[in-house]
Amino acid sequence: MQGQGRIGARLAQAVPTILLLSVIVFGLQQLMPGDPALIIAGEAAGDPHVVAQIRAHLHLDAPIALQYLRWLWGVLHGNLGYSWRLDEPVTALVAQKLPVTLQLSAMAFLFAVVIGVPAGVISAVKRDTVWDFIANGVGLFGLSIPTFWLGIVLILVVSVDLGWLPPSGYVPLMQDPLRSLATTIMPAFVLGNAIAATFMRHTRSAMLSAMEQDYVRTARAKGLSEPRVVLRHALRNALIPVVTLGGLQLGTLLSGAVLTEQVFGVPGFGKLVVDSVFNRDYPVIQGVVLVTGALYIALNLLTDLLYVLINPRLRAA
Repeated sequence: MQGQGRIGARLAQAVPTILLLSVIVFGLQQLMPGDPALIIAGEAAGDPHVVAQIRAHLHLDAPIALQYLRWLWGVLHGNLGYSWRLDEPVTALVAQKLPVTLQLSAMAFLFAVVIGVPAGVISAVKRDTVWDFIANGVGLFGLSIPTFWLGIVLILVVSVDLGWLPPSGYVPLMQDPLRSLATTIMPAFVLGNAIAATFMRHTRSAMLSAMEQDYVRTARAKGLSEPRVVLRHALRNALIPVVTLGGLQLGTLLSGAVLTEQVFGVPGFGKLVVDSVFNRDYPVIQGVVLVTGALYIALNLLTDLLYVLINPRLRAA
């Protein structure tokens, strides 16, 4: 019941959180410099009548509060507005770009877990040995190397010099799975590299704490093998804070793929946001940020659900 109550409380908090996020998203875009009507007018920007017609058509001449309520009403009905630059529904653009970023983020998260968690476990179990220093070196490398620099180096070495993988572009997963994997494996590795370092350091810290607990000493006293003690008893309890970190980092991947997508030419959320900012395409910016925030909140709810699955005490309470 305690676990269900925790999830219920978080669900109750999600609605006002998303509402507050919508206010912040709409308010901040009002602070952006430049008049979108002038950008849309293009060569006719010098004609005040044309600019006035555009502002009236887009309701930019209405009070900000009324603009927000009109936009929020559309959002509640599944309408995120129309792109001023592309003249397409923002919902369609989100549906087109979101799977790209989700695939890239999922692959990056997989890289981070596969590299970071085992490195953290090895570093804790082999404390003060050469394996510990190697694992810490991996963590330091991930935290120190800029993603854009690593991406450029991988393109030069792996794509240009060796010709193993395409340097840029994207192929949908359903269209050609192997080609899709080839186009996303490098940006996913670059994006997940720094996250792997964070996983490694937190896993190591949690494992060192778990290895000193009484239940670990009891398991060893019962004659259990060391791998079973480490994996079944210590790691399982050490994963609880790592799960928290995982939920936060996955949300960070969704919102932080802008630079990586630009370097590798991946047409995901990041590139869509950059293009929209340059063109003052406010409806697209608002829609993308709102969807990203909602996904972030959903990931936190999923993290709470994983708490209940990992921690038996919450299930029994």
